[in-house]
Amino acid sequence: MATGYLIIQARTAHDALPLNGVQIRIMDDQERRIYQVTTDESGETGKIALETLDKSLSLDPDFSGTPYISYNVLAFADGFNSIHIVGIPILDGETAIQPLEFIPMRENQRTPTVTEINIGAPAVSMTSKRYQVGPDTESRVLRQVVIPNPITVHLGSPGASAANVQVSFPDYVKNVASSEIYPTWPNASLRANIYAIITFTLNRIFTEWYRSRGYGFDITNNTAYDQYFVNGRNIYESISRIVDEIFNEFVRRPGQTAPYFTSFCNGTTSTCPGMSQWGTVTLADRGLSPLQILRSYYPKDVEIVETNIITGVLTSYPGTALKTGSTGLDVQTIQTYLTRIRRNYPAIPAITDKAGVFGDSTRAAVTKFQSVFNLPSDGVVGKATWNKLSYLYTSVTRLAELDSEGTSLGIGTVPPSSVLRLGSSGQDVITLQYLLNVAAEFNSMIPAPAQDGNFGRETQQSVAAFQRSAGLTPDGIVGPLTWQALYNTYLGAENVIPPNVDAGVTEYVVRSGDTLWLLAQRFHTTVDAIKRLNGLTNDNLSIGQVLRIPTSGSADEPYFEYVVRSGDTLWLLSQRYHTTVDAIKRLNGLSGNHLNIGQILKIPSASSTPAPYFKYIVRSGDTLWQLAQRYGTTVSEIKNLNGLSSDNLSIGQVLLIPNS
Repeated sequence: MATGYLIIQARTAHDALPLNGVQIRIMDDQERRIYQVTTDESGETGKIALETLDKSLSLDPDFSGTPYISYNVLAFADGFNSIHIVGIPILDGETAIQPLEFIPMRENQRTPTVTEINIGAPAVSMTSKRYQVGPDTESRVLRQVVIPNPITVHLGSPGASAANVQVSFPDYVKNVASSEIYPTWPNASLRANIYAIITFTLNRIFTEWYRSRGYGFDITNNTAYDQYFVNGRNIYESISRIVDEIFNEFVRRPGQTAPYFTSFCNGTTSTCPGMSQWGTVTLADRGLSPLQILRSYYPKDVEIVETNIITGVLTSYPGTALKTGSTGLDVQTIQTYLTRIRRNYPAIPAITDKAGVFGDSTRAAVTKFQSVFNLPSDGVVGKATWNKLSYLYTSVTRLAELDSEGTSLGIGTVPPSSVLRLGSSGQDVITLQYLLNVAAEFNSMIPAPAQDGNFGRETQQSVAAFQRSAGLTPDGIVGPLTWQALYNTYLGAENVIPPNVDAGVTEYVVRSGDTLWLLAQRFHTTVDAIKRLNGLTNDNLSIGQVLRIPTSGSADEPYFEYVVRSGDTLWLLSQRYHTTVDAIKRLNGLSGNHLNIGQILKIPSASSTPAPYFKYIVRSGDTLWQLAQRYGTTVSEIKNLNGLSSDNLSIGQVLLIPNS
């Protein structure tokens, strides 16, 4: 028997948070346990050796059997729904990387649900015909080739009622390549197929093939129309490394902007005007390069070019690799990215080099980052490493921004009572869109709508996707059940979002209109303090630039959070919590005395004094008397703190419990 390998990566929020201690069972196709493993602080298992079939079978187009052995995985994590994966193909000498995208349980969810993923055979072994439809003269055409990041994939034929998922563009290409062909094929064959996959996808984007027809997605996973994509499947290390290197390169004709329509089929059971997937193996064995292989099936003058226009990426790759001895703003940028990512991935060592100087500690941090994310661990920041750093930094700061945005919106414990539908607008719609964005970070099947306060088609589609995931009728109308499910999801996810605070320093991405003076006013600091912390020699800022902002309060002035209720005033709060009105206003950046019900205030507290209360979520069987006995307080104190007029409690209700 031959040997293949499996690595499992357990993460959530689009890789932003690794999950340590996840319990994983690896089983054969009869669900008999072979291994029981747990993930480390990077959310990863070690490389697991598994028996499989000889490599030669996956190189033979006439072999009619399955040239690999499949395995199943069952994974559990506290506070998250479980995942069961069937049919992970393990091939001789290849490493399969299986991502586990965990979704937090909702706040009142008592038992985890199980997400079922069935991988199945690759498209190249299928006997069905392919009818990939090419562009026509009626399609709209973009002005330039753009990498969509994320890309929205419809899990069915165009007109079918099926879910949409959003994944990063490189992850989409890795998934399709792993779903279409065998990773054991020669390198030139793999590259030719991956170029065809990338170009086919970019042609769909460039021509707005589906968007121009009113669909809310970029491409489908139906092989009668597009390419094979299996949501949640494993990818292969050999394919992953090629994609990270070339994901922004595509095929075109000289003098043309549009990506060429690179149709393909397996070339054995299905033939078409385009590339033969099995044929690329023969040509690679004859020594042809990827471009020569492509020119064997497409026009003889096709060329490979690249685009650096990538949506969702803060800063484009500078064009030159960064390594030991490099200096400048680009080095400082990747140091900032690594320092922030390290908070979520503590295995990455701290950087002690001077800002903007690529020394030994920067190299060590880069090398570990590359190891964690399956990149060549050479300590050099090339295109693949730069783009992965940028993507991860965007993900982790996105979580922090969501957490901050929720605070500024005053998300409390009571959902709005309004019914929202297509055409609605206002503050409740903004709250809805924020909650949908939180849900989308943890569930790729929910598209994230813009937070513009207008309930349009985009928001309606996002609501319907959320309702499907929550087991509700997907009517796109937000009533009491949908509001409650959104709040339950928010309260469940809130527990896994890390704070974006680091010893009195916060990170800020410069936006249009920002100046150092405005930022100093907003964050209650000075222009000189910001310049000194960032090593700035002038007042010029660039959109997308990452600044470290000194913050007062979190490091030197301990506080607890308080939700404003009816009748509260700053003076009453200062008396209740033994502080002053000025101290509360300074800590919260308030210029006046006005308060809003539901507003979250930071209240100064002595570090040796515990917060006057903590939050408790009512469970089945709870009574006020039991809670008072359990936490060393009285029924009347609990009722007074929560403004209760009766002893009745509801499951899921949030109570404030006095600290004894």
